[in-house]
Amino acid sequence: MANLPDMNKHRGFPSGMPGTGVQFTIRRANPRGVTPIKQLPRKARPGTPEHRIDAAFLHALWHHFGAEPFERGNLDAARLSLLFGREVLPAEKNFDPLSYEAMLVIDERVARQSFPESFEDYFDV
Repeated sequence: MANLPDMNKHRGFPSGMPGTGVQFTIRRANPRGVTPIKQLPRKARPGTPEHRIDAAFLHALWHHFGAEPFERGNLDAARLSLLFGREVLPAEKNFDPLSYEAMLVIDERVARQSFPESFEDYFDV
């Protein structure tokens, strides 16, 4: 196997949404290259299963990192991309969407408007 890039694994971060098969983290770096983070259109409407998954992921991000910048690390690019450019923003001027070391931050104001349930102490799955 080729040498994989270094990737910070966020210990204690949930691996996915229970009962759905949706992952929040990846196990190892992609041997074909880093999947870029890019803003994807979000079609999930409040009350849909997709909205609950996005809310659960944001809940995990908020309760793990809070308002502090955090490293992309082993967080799933697809999940991040659904929040990117809205609730999750680059935390550095020279943001590299192809780096596992890229720094991100939650835009709390936007996130609280989009997913108020994500800021509760407990998130019911």
